[in-house]
Formats: sequence, C-alpha cells, structure tokens
Amino acid sequence: MSELLRVTPSGRLAVEEQAIGGASELDSAVLKTLRSLAASQAEGLLSLAALPANIDLPSELTFWRDFAGRYLTELCHAPEAEGRRIEEVSPPDQLQLAVVLAGVPVMRGAEYLTAAALEATWRDLDDWVRGQVARSAEGLSGFLGKHAPRWHQVGRVCFHLAENKRDSEYPFAFLATYVPGLSRQDRARHQPLGKALQQYAGARNKAALVRLLSPIQRTAEKSPFIRELVDSGDIYHPLAWSPAQTHCFLQEAPLYEALGVLVRLPDWWRKRPRPRVGAVIGQKKQPTLGVDTLLDFDVQMALGDQTLTKQEWKQLLAGDDGLVLFKGQWVEVDREKIAAALDHWEQIQQASREGSLTFIEGMRLLAGAPVDLATEDDGEEVRQWSFVRAGDWLGATLKQLRSPQADQHAPPLKDLHATLRHYQQAGVDWLRLMTGLGLGACLADDMGLGKTIQVLALLLLAKRERRDRRPSLLVLPASLLANWKAERARFTPSLAAVFVHASETDKETLARFAAAPEASLQGVDVVMTTYGMLQRQSWLAEVDWKLVILDEAQAIKNPGARQTRAVKRLKAKSRIALTGTPVENRLSDLWSLFDFLCPGLLGSAARFKEFVKSLEARQQQRYGPLRDLVGPYILRRLKTDKAIISDLPDKTELTAFCGLAKRQAALYEKSVKELSAAMKGQEGIQRRGLVLAFLMRFKQICNHPSQLLGDGEFGRADSGKFARLTEICEEIASRQEKVLVFTQFREMAEPLQALLADVFGRGGLSLHGGTAVGKRKKLVDAFQREDGPPFFVLSLKAGGTGLNLTAASHVIHFDRWWNPAVENQATDRAFRIGQQRNVLVHKFVCRGTVEERIDEMIEEKKSLSEELLTGGAEQLLTEMSDQQLLELVSLDVDKALGV
Repeated sequence: MSELLRVTPSGRLAVEEQAIGGASELDSAVLKTLRSLAASQAEGLLSLAALPANIDLPSELTFWRDFAGRYLTELCHAPEAEGRRIEEVSPPDQLQLAVVLAGVPVMRGAEYLTAAALEATWRDLDDWVRGQVARSAEGLSGFLGKHAPRWHQVGRVCFHLAENKRDSEYPFAFLATYVPGLSRQDRARHQPLGKALQQYAGARNKAALVRLLSPIQRTAEKSPFIRELVDSGDIYHPLAWSPAQTHCFLQEAPLYEALGVLVRLPDWWRKRPRPRVGAVIGQKKQPTLGVDTLLDFDVQMALGDQTLTKQEWKQLLAGDDGLVLFKGQWVEVDREKIAAALDHWEQIQQASREGSLTFIEGMRLLAGAPVDLATEDDGEEVRQWSFVRAGDWLGATLKQLRSPQADQHAPPLKDLHATLRHYQQAGVDWLRLMTGLGLGACLADDMGLGKTIQVLALLLLAKRERRDRRPSLLVLPASLLANWKAERARFTPSLAAVFVHASETDKETLARFAAAPEASLQGVDVVMTTYGMLQRQSWLAEVDWKLVILDEAQAIKNPGARQTRAVKRLKAKSRIALTGTPVENRLSDLWSLFDFLCPGLLGSAARFKEFVKSLEARQQQRYGPLRDLVGPYILRRLKTDKAIISDLPDKTELTAFCGLAKRQAALYEKSVKELSAAMKGQEGIQRRGLVLAFLMRFKQICNHPSQLLGDGEFGRADSGKFARLTEICEEIASRQEKVLVFTQFREMAEPLQALLADVFGRGGLSLHGGTAVGKRKKLVDAFQREDGPPFFVLSLKAGGTGLNLTAASHVIHFDRWWNPAVENQATDRAFRIGQQRNVLVHKFVCRGTVEERIDEMIEEKKSLSEELLTGGAEQLLTEMSDQQLLELVSLDVDKALGV
C-alpha cells in the first residue's frame, strides 16, 4: 500500500503530505497532481483524470483517476455540453455506486468511503467544473483544452448505433454526426458528418475541419474496422449493418471513446446479459453452517438471472459468435470463452470432494476469489463469462449474518445491569449468531461504542447454554485488566470470573489452575488474562475453551511475534476479535488477524501475498474479492453514522489504567522509603509541605522518570503512561480523529508533543502559561480546521477555560489534578456548545500507586458529595496519619508491573 491518499472521517479525499515528500519514484506530473489535490479536491481530481493513460499509478490513484474519468465522460457526453452554460451532471445511481465501492483499494480511511461520500465527491467536482466553465470565455471546449487536453475533443464527432427491426438481415443502422452549434433551446444540433465537408469547404476552414476530424483519424490508425469506413468514404453516409459488423463495432466502442469520439449505443448493450457458466453453492439445506460444513456445488448455465435448460443452451450456442437474437433480445456469444469457462468450473467440480466444497472454498468463490487463492492465467476472461451465487439455503443463511431477523434477537437478559442501545443489541445478536455457527467474528466498532458491554452480554447468553458448560477465555492488554474487572462487576456481576494474572490472583491459586485446569475452572464462566501471561501460563493453550476473545486484537498484527504465536495456539469453538482499528486497510494486519479468526480463509502468508498481487493485476474490481471475502466476519459501526450519533451520550468518561516501567517502579519505591524517613518528627506546616512535595514527586514519577530527574531523555519505554498514550493515540490516529491532551506540568508539553508527533506522523500544537495571548486564537483556529493538526497539548491551567476546541472527539488527562471540578472544566473545551460528536474522556491512572488509590477515593466521595473535594485531594492527604499516608502511597508491585 503506497499510502499517498486517505479518506477523512467527513468522506473527503486528502493527501498524505509526508508520503509525497518521500515518493521520489513518482512521475513529476503525478506529484504536481497530488499537490493540486492537496489544495483542492475537485481541481486535483480533474488533474488526475487528465493524466496520460500510459502513466503507471498506485492502486488508490488509479481508482480516483477512473472515478474522475467517469465524471468527465458523462460531462462530455451530455448533449448540452457546449457553450458556457452546462447542466448539472447527475452522479451514478446507487447500484452503480455500490459497484464502484466494491473496487475501493486498500487505503487509509476507506471505512469512511460510502455511497453518500462518493456522491458528494462527484457533486463537488461537478460544481467546481461548471463554475470554471461559466467563467471561461471559450466555454466547455476551451476549459477542457486547457485543463484536460485528453478530453477536449470528446463529444464533437458522434458515432450513433440503432436497431432496425424491419430488416432481419441488416438489423442495425450506423450514422456518424457532428455538432455545428447549438439550437435556440441551447441544445447540441447533430448533423450527418458528410455535411461537415460542405460547411468547412475551402482553404480558410481547413484547420477547423482537421480539428473536427482528428479524433476519427486517430481512431482509424488504431482500428482496421474504422479505417475501412474512412478509406471507402462510407463513414460520411448512413449504413445498414449485419450483426457481425455491429458486434465488431460494439467491442471497439471503448477504444473510440478513449480516442475522442462520442459513441451513442442502444441501452441494452451497456446492460446486456451474457450467457455464463458458473456455480451455485449451497442450494441444499444443511443441519448447520460452520467451518466444517460441506456445501453442495452445482455447475449451471444462465443468461442474466435466468437459468437455462440444456436445450436452451444448445440453441444459444448453435449459431455463430457475436450477436445472437435469443428470446427476443440480443445476446453476445463467444463460444471459445464460454467453453473455457465451462472447463474451468468442471475442473473445480472434479477436484472437489464428491461434488462438494469446504465452507472456506465456498466463501472464496462467492467473494470472486479463486478457490485456492492461486493466480489464474486466464482469470479475467473466465470471470467475464462466469457467475457464482449462493443457493437458496446458503444465501438465506449468509444474509442473516449481516441482518439478523427480529425472531433471532437474544432473549432479554435479566442479569445485565444496563440497557443496551439499539446498535449494541444488534452487535450482541450478530456475535451470538456468528459464534453459534462456529464462525470467527471481528467486532470493529469505534472506540466508545461499547464493545465491552456487548461481549459481557454475549457471555451472559453463553452462560445460559446448559449443553456447553466450558468457560470462555478473554485475552487483554495488561492495561485493560482493571477496566474489564470493573465493567464485569458493574454490568454482569453474576458472571463467575477468575483472573490469571499476578495483580489479581496469588501464586498458589495460579499454580492450582495450572495443575488441574478442568477441575479448577468448574463453574467459571470467563477467565481473564493478558497477552503476556499466555506465554507464561502454557496450560491456557491446553484448555478447549467455549470462546476465545481478544481485546485490542491489533496486538497480534505481527504474525512472527511470540505473543501472536501464543494466541494462535489457543483452542476454542469460536473466536472473537475486538478492535477499534480498521484492520482491513493494512494487508499484513488483516492476514494475521484472520489467521486467528478464521484459519485458512486467507491461506498461508505466502499464498495471501500472491493473491493480493493477482488482485492488483486485475483490470476491474481489484480489491472487491478481498473485501467481500472478509466482510461477513467484520461488524463495524462508526460514530459518524447518523443512526449511531443520535443514540450516543454526549460525553463518555473512561479510566485508562497504566502500568509502571521498571525504572519508574524503582524510583517510586525509593521515594516511598524516603518519605517514611522524612516524616519522622515532622508536624504542622512543615509536615504538610513535606507531604505535598512528595505527592508532586510521585506524580512526576508516574508521568515519566525524566520529569523528576530532569535528564531530558523521555524514552517511550521508560513510562507506562507513554506506552498507554501511544496505544490510545494510535487508534485515534487510525480513525483520523483529534485529541486534546491535558497536563498540569509545563515541562511535559514538549516531550508529549514529540511523542504524539511520532504516533500521528505529523506535528501538533501546544499551549501553556507562557503562550502569548495573541497567539492563542491562531492555535485554536488551526486546530479547528478539518485538515488542521491532529493533537493539542495543553497545560491544565492555561487551557482549562475560555477555549472552544470542538474539533476534538477525545480528551486525555495525562496526569490528574485530583479535583473533578478543574478536570471537568478542562474537558469542556471539547464538550460544549457546537460539538457535533461524542466526546471520549480518558483519565490516566497508574495501577498499584497513589494515583489509583486517590482515583478510588474521589469516585467514592463523588457519590456522597462534590463539596468534599472542593479543596482537592491533596488537602485530604495532608490530614492523614503517617501510617495511613504510607499505606496510600505504597507500591503494589504486581499491579504496577503486571503484563
């Protein structure tokens, strides 16, 4: 993936500036076009379509050049496309847009590319072009001559083809015309091309005649069929054609258009049905659908949607190649290609097991991929004369995967202490259906849409299954263990859960689990562990789990990592992956994830690479088969969807638990000992000052050791908060969303900026007490632009009031003020009037430290009275006894260093 372009969350096309800087291999004209696209979407698309056809482009540029070229074709073909006033060019219909979407290449932000977004892009291009033409003294022709020379002759000469049903021997009529000018109704007046020889007679008009006829001359140089018409002079007269002549003309029509001739064809040709040979998979009902299901496989012949009998097939192929009148409609026949298609499907049928396909093979074929993902030498031609469709039973079953019917809704969950939103209920229904079939499922909802509660609800449903008492396994990053523990206790306390992690379970219990897993887990519904523990607790790979669920499943994106290999050794009836990152927009990540979810679906890593190369070589629908192949296993809902945003809370607060790096833990423990020694004999204001100073030191250590030591290093590996910030912001960056990061320490602004610039791949903004007042508005305005910087680091005091930063959909409190009123005031920079999106608030807390205990204390006090915290948590701590204070600040090593 070249990553030159991306689609923004608003559905607009944007250029990756950094990628352009390093793309020295690109043609200079392409680089110029990309810079034009960075300045204006419409102008850039027009420039892209104007590039010479022989320039080799990366797949995403090819896709957008084809899209813009489609617009220009429609523009130039419109009869009114003469003069300075042109009518609006309507975008493709929904069916055509769906076909376009099926061919979207792998690119960043592809999940935001919808039919509505494509239609908006088309209208944006059309508005810009018509505005430019209206201001051009030379009208459309002059505009195209300047901006898109390849297109400026299109529409001047037109080849017309029509049916002549009164003549069975010569049932078609041909006429070449030109447009000498406009009618009084401002419409193009077509005249037979022969009249042009009279209109432009004489030496004075020779240049105009040459300009008019040059597209025909270019066409004659490429087409022997047109050259014969030109040499004989027949091109200037109306002609009656046989089906064979007509078929030759129709096959070459795209060539004529590419060389500057407008071609008008009967509607049926563009929608023409072809006799096709193909496969119907899964017609017969099976007891269940799952990865072990064998699907029946039947080779059939069809014309359009109509299955043909053997007699009808013989009748259709009895005549010559070309156009055949069959059942009152003209049908294109190529017996050699049809025979190749028939041979292709018969070979697959013979190779299949007793006329059946495995589930994976069937899914590949239905997606338009080869049955073995291998490259096909004659694949393009075979596909043109082939079809694959699901039979009645399989088709109905697959439809349910995307839209479970009302009677398949999960029964009410009395043990769930929450009300599911409509999209969350739909997610639970989908997960229940997929896992019930034994299929892998990837829940790829946006961050904040409630993946956790959907899985907990699914686990409650799984608990009801009396036939299968096995527990499920939930694998998490260590930083999320506390979140899942809290959410389970809050929403599904009836779920019996155990934790295979030193921070939650003592060594003796872990040893008992390892010695006798089956006996130890009797009555347990879910086991929660971390990716790191899979490598230390080998018995986890020996248990046959009901479900294996991965949270933050991008943790297995590297197929060669030990962590990934440990995950893939797990055994389960069904597998679920949770991720907020659009995995199908990075091919290596996609393969590794599906190697866990649906082993074998995408073949081996080497075979998958070959498959992707074969897709790139296709002329049409390059990535359609891949997206269709993985699509049934991925459910994604975006916060930008109108049906979602209307049902979201305005603000969602999350605790982001962080660990400590070893260097942090050592410094922290040393500081606890120093505090213990320093407090002896201290009283009054001296003791208060000492406690506050050490609390500040603990905050600094939790942020980063370099903040306390002043060494300026700020290595990412030395801070658990830096690691957690990286994880969260990688997902934010993958969604092209924006974030505010608050810290109370001015000295942290620069290190945070440097870290985030690396994560986002571009610079951001910073504001603190030293920022000039006059500069603040410029910073805010820059951040508020859609193409503005993706992150803003603010000191809590300087950025906590008076700023309107509603472009952000995330707020991160990197370190805590320990006063909810102050933190809420800062959060309201994003969550305020004018905000059009749900705001996620991430509050960083280091586990096993004073931060976690103060956070728990604040939550308890908040439930009683906010007034208790008006002085901040520090005031409460200074009033504690020495023993209470030391217990509060002591380090729980297992929690802090848990992995």
